[in-house]
Amino acid sequence: MSGLVDALVIVLVAMLVIARQFRATPIDGERRWWLLPAILAVVAVREPGVLDAHHHTASVLLLGAELLVGLATGAGWAWTTRIWVEPDGTVWSKSSRASVAVWGLGIGLRVGFFALAAAMGVHQDSSALLLGLAGTLLVRAGILTRRGRLPGSAVNSGWAYVDSTVRPVGRERV
Repeated sequence: MSGLVDALVIVLVAMLVIARQFRATPIDGERRWWLLPAILAVVAVREPGVLDAHHHTASVLLLGAELLVGLATGAGWAWTTRIWVEPDGTVWSKSSRASVAVWGLGIGLRVGFFALAAAMGVHQDSSALLLGLAGTLLVRAGILTRRGRLPGSAVNSGWAYVDSTVRPVGRERV
């Protein structure tokens, strides 16, 4: 894919994800939550410009940092997401205001890495962004799926679960 198409894919996926994060959505553990991140990772890895051939070591370090930021952003996003259980046993999630801060920090760090790469003369393709986004989505979905698997007694009693504690919560207004 060309750089313009990659940038368009990144912007569209990010807009879709950000728009959906503030709507209450059910967590379905049976769903293939890993599919979209896997597709993004395959698209990113098959591009020839993932690493800069002239600055191989610096390029690998920057890509590793980008992936770590993506994984940390996904984990932070998942842990700042509110989870509750409806009386029928359906587990729901909705991002909180803290999730916005996590996203802002993650985007700021990514912009900083791209600025650092430019200052060092290292060419970074949009594939690094796609890999970071794939890591973010994979970790978030995995953690939310794990958090959404409640013991049967908690689900049946209508209790919600936030950050490893069980407490009664009413339904959020959306």
